[in-house]
Amino acid sequence: QVQVVESGGGLVQPGGSLRISCAASGSIFRIYTMGWYRQAPGKHRELLATIAAGGDTNYLESVKGRFTISRDNAKNTVYLQMNSLKPEDTAVYYCNAEIRRWIGDSLNEYWGQGTQVAVSS
Repeated sequence: QVQVVESGGGLVQPGGSLRISCAASGSIFRIYTMGWYRQAPGKHRELLATIAAGGDTNYLESVKGRFTISRDNAKNTVYLQMNSLKPEDTAVYYCNAEIRRWIGDSLNEYWGQGTQVAVSS
């Protein structure tokens, strides 16, 4: 079994910063691309950023320069550093990881349960 668990969400004032984390654990042979998504009330889930195993990153245009994705492969963990937060960043943030559980396994996507980020004064 594989578990993906986010942590670090909370309430932050506009202009503030927050770092959220996502750790994968369990039967893991290799983790490939990891990504962060978010879903605000009444809106579709949107992709914010991805990071490949080798470190290549991609960002949604609207968060470039404010959000930074990084990963620690030794800890099977991905992070999202969020700066200059705005009320419109309020959402549930989800982690996604592409994982092979053993050497011959197919590549599967795993999702965390989400962590709430609220930006409000």
